[in-house]
Amino acid sequence: MKVIHFVTGGFSGATSVAVELVRSAQSSGASRAVLVLRRKRSTQTARIEALRAEGLQVDLVPGWSHAATVWSLARLCRRLRPDVLVAHGFPEHLLGRWAGLAAGVPHLVHVEHNARERYTAWRLAQARWLARRTDRIVGVSEDVRSILLELGMPAGKTLAIPNGIALQRFAQADRVPFEGREAGIVMAARFAKQKDHATLLQALHLLRAEGLTPPLLLAGTGGNRHERMARSLCAELGLDDQVRFLGHVGDLPGLLMRHRIAVLSSHYEGFGLALAEGMAAGCATIGTDVAGIRTLIRDGVDGLLVPHEDRASLAQALRRLLLDVPFASGLARAGRIRATSDFARETMLARYGQLISDVAERSPR
Repeated sequence: MKVIHFVTGGFSGATSVAVELVRSAQSSGASRAVLVLRRKRSTQTARIEALRAEGLQVDLVPGWSHAATVWSLARLCRRLRPDVLVAHGFPEHLLGRWAGLAAGVPHLVHVEHNARERYTAWRLAQARWLARRTDRIVGVSEDVRSILLELGMPAGKTLAIPNGIALQRFAQADRVPFEGREAGIVMAARFAKQKDHATLLQALHLLRAEGLTPPLLLAGTGGNRHERMARSLCAELGLDDQVRFLGHVGDLPGLLMRHRIAVLSSHYEGFGLALAEGMAAGCATIGTDVAGIRTLIRDGVDGLLVPHEDRASLAQALRRLLLDVPFASGLARAGRIRATSDFARETMLARYGQLISDVAERSPR
């Protein structure tokens, strides 16, 4: 069985999931899986070469126009002759399925990775038309599945497969006592319109006025414009001595396990992968109360939820975790238990593997 996973080359959370699925297929021998990336300005050649060095087959298609993407991907599909094409994310799930139909790929799967996407009336009409010719539609959380149904996707084809994390990367978390960690804050998120670095920086500014000056480490790359905006706001608020822009961090688990607090301040998510990783690392976590995050955290039990774009509430939550160490430590312990029981990558991979196998056994369209 041959499977193509088509996804953005921007190395977002969707890309991470697609990479894990290709790795899993290769290691298990269940299928021959190929990763196809839609080239972006932020596509990093070094990261692609690192994947190829692992033995993964990685192909790129142009991203400068939608027509060029569809034409190139259809041509690649005709050459590789996959049994299943899995199209991840937006607008890649539209472009990928158009290419799959043009190339006569027998089976199509659509994976929606976010709770909010740029669906114009025309794009939504395309999604609904393509849904009738798609074998399965997957939301990466129950929140996303509910939104897909609201958009008119067929209930019989639409299901949720929650994302998962590689728990073995956080195996040492219990050996790093919470009280012995640096009282610092980590937010691991690419710089993009979706992420809300501004509210976190403004909350830090409020704490600074009270004499609390915890370090903030921002891990992630992304759109240069959004990173410039964050850096400019940081300087404007007088936080340059507190905030570090780390760029891509190769050992994110190590960074998280050295610090006490992990935050995901966001406008929307599909599945707050970075927050789940913070929980697995034994951090006390804070997330914005939006779709894709609110189902990960039970407020006051294994993390804290704060209202969207509410810097005062975020500052209050940070203050509590910084000053009430026993409370923060309890949240961290509960969060780690939740992550290890509910967010295992193996569960996610097994469910996708079964879905792709079931789809491939169906009669072609």
